[in-house]
Amino acid sequence: MSLAQHHQRVRRRLYKNLEPYPHPSAAVRFLDRIIFVVGFLGPAFTIPQIWQIYSTGHAAGVSALTWSGYAAFNIVWIIYGVVHREKAITFTYSLWLIANTTVALGASIFR
Repeated sequence: MSLAQHHQRVRRRLYKNLEPYPHPSAAVRFLDRIIFVVGFLGPAFTIPQIWQIYSTGHAAGVSALTWSGYAAFNIVWIIYGVVHREKAITFTYSLWLIANTTVALGASIFR
């Protein structure tokens, strides 16, 4: 990106009254970085549920309808993240979509 393009982007952010990026506050910059780790770890906590369903072949007590509903809502969040160019939202909810769909499929297959 050239200096002119950078200047235009900064001016656009100021005009739209957006926060500067990278943020001058170290705490906010840290939050901007850590959100991707949290976005990865959240869906990763679903892995034990997935493992239990597929390794045992039992999905007793797991509602396919509930997990399918979660997956459907994840699609809306992904679209929102793409439209608003929010990488953290798109990344996180893409992983949640994979996790929730995997559990829903397992619950449907191993009733």
